[in-house]
This record gives sequence, C-alpha cells and structure tokens, in this order.
Amino acid sequence: MLTYEEIKNNEAINTYIRKADESLVALGYTEHSFAHVTRVAETAKYILESLGYPKRDVELAMIAAYLHDIGNLVNRIDHAQSGAVMAFRILDNLGADADEIATITTAIGNHDEGTAVAVNHVAAALILSDKTDVRRSRVRNADITSFDIHDRVNYSVNKADVKVMEDRKAIRLKMTIDTRYCSVMDYFEIFLNRMILCRKAAEKLGLQFRLIINEQQVI
Repeated sequence: MLTYEEIKNNEAINTYIRKADESLVALGYTEHSFAHVTRVAETAKYILESLGYPKRDVELAMIAAYLHDIGNLVNRIDHAQSGAVMAFRILDNLGADADEIATITTAIGNHDEGTAVAVNHVAAALILSDKTDVRRSRVRNADITSFDIHDRVNYSVNKADVKVMEDRKAIRLKMTIDTRYCSVMDYFEIFLNRMILCRKAAEKLGLQFRLIINEQQVI
C-alpha cells in the first residue's frame, strides 16, 4: 500500500508543490509550501488518532493533506478541484488502490471553503487541519506597513493550538492574537466562513468546534 513517506519523498510531487507555491508568491498569498502541507498532515494525523480511527485512515488523511494544495499549480481559482484531478492521476500512476484514491481525491476536492463539504472523516480532518493553520511564519511580506488583511491576521497570531478534548466531544482551536496588528473583528472578516466550515467538519467527526481567542471563547 502507498505510504505517506513515499508521497512525501516523491520528487515529482514535491516539484508540483514547490511550483504551485511559486504561483502564490506571485499572487501575494501567504505560504502554502512544505511547511504548510506538512503541518496540515501532522494535525490531521493527530485528530484522527485521537478519535481512534484505523491507522490506514490516518495514513490516507496525511496523504490527502500533503497533496491538498497542488491544484494551485493550475490556478488559485477552483484549486481544490484541480488538485483532486491531479492527485487522481498521480495516485493512479503510482498504483494506489481505487477505493483509497477515491477517498483521498474526495477529501482534496472538498477542502476549500468556497465549495467544501465534509463528506467523510478524511475530508473533515483535512478541513480542520487546513483552516486552523494560522501563524506568523506564513507571512512572506517583510514590510509591515504594506500588509493586507491576510498578512495582518496571520502575523498577529503568536500561538494557535488545536486540541481534541479528552472526552472526545469537542475540538478546540485556542489562539493568542497580538491586537497591535489585528483585531478579533479582522480575524472574523476573513475567517468566518472557515470557522463555520470547521464547525461542520467537527460535527462530521461527532465533535463540537470551539474557538478561543485571547482566553475568550467566541464559538
């Protein structure tokens, strides 16, 4: 069976991730390269392992997470669908099982908030992992005076921690925001739809979604 490590060490796949991120650099987007996809994969692993899902399901979620943004190579618009098609071809050529290809491509095709639906547990884990990756190190613009709202929001985050609660009834995103760079309202201006999607993804996993900002629970 195809493994996460094989995907992670595939030079063609890494080229697609690298080139996709180069396109986003040109468009002024925050980092979507190896740091992002690796973090998303590790968070997806943590979520599904914490909930007791089988090891193979965890592996599929990690593969989906590593591949989820390759569609940016084609265009930022509809990148989830483009990425799903690309992932299908890659995985098929690598001899992956048809059922597993279906699970992975479905998750990738349903991760972007414009069109996403948490159609299965792998997709739900990918959504939660992707949308909670907010951190200062994703900001590439070195000039604070020219930050757009995405730069300000990410730069303001001193800490963001995802935790599945011990009773397995809730998942929590706890953030510390430096309000010198971004207000809580700024955060919700661009992340409200993502947080609603996280709530729906959590529900797919049988969880409540909780958002805590600067020690105040807002969702």
